[in-house]
Amino acid sequence: MSDIAAPHNGELMDRVYRYQRHIYDFTRKYYLLGRDQLIASLSPPARGHVLEVGCGTGRNLIAAARAYPRARFYGLDISAEMLETARANIERAGLGGRITLARADAADFEPILLFGRAAFDRVFFSYSLSMVPPWRQALECAALALAPGGRLHVVDFGQQERLPHLFRTGLFLWLKSFHVSPRPDLFQALCDIAEAEGGAVRTAPLYRGYAWYGELRAL
Repeated sequence: MSDIAAPHNGELMDRVYRYQRHIYDFTRKYYLLGRDQLIASLSPPARGHVLEVGCGTGRNLIAAARAYPRARFYGLDISAEMLETARANIERAGLGGRITLARADAADFEPILLFGRAAFDRVFFSYSLSMVPPWRQALECAALALAPGGRLHVVDFGQQERLPHLFRTGLFLWLKSFHVSPRPDLFQALCDIAEAEGGAVRTAPLYRGYAWYGELRAL
């Protein structure tokens, strides 16, 4: 596993998840909505290459590798604690030969150094952009890692626009305690990248705005 990451952000995430990582998948399944819809939308080509940015415990990589047995998968995360759990989960699932992990900063990574690949057919974020302070840079970095015709997928907390105000206020306060900040400009940021780099964007609110889904298709 490679080990290239911004020390400050990595230390913060290690502190946040040092103990949570052991119960993360059990607790998060109740409110990280839309993850499986994103995985179902990936549809990588046969023998394609798929990268998850902010792979956490490896839960999504394992599910995606099972859904697409002819593809190869890669994951990066800034937290060494989470990667330790991810590696154990992946080995337990018998997928160590198809999933490669690396420690790196989502906003500043070079895939050729981490994985020996310059580009991927699919790149995705699943509830990780809301934990990356320079999240726009992370999106730009991911878009640059797309192969021609590749797709960038994102699912994360939305703005709760069709849910009660008290629910929105309470959720945002709770998320803040975990250093999570939903991105109100997420859809616009995807459109800006598509305009600058070329491509098309599809966006959709999920669950009355509880989650947002975005997809950028590179030319």
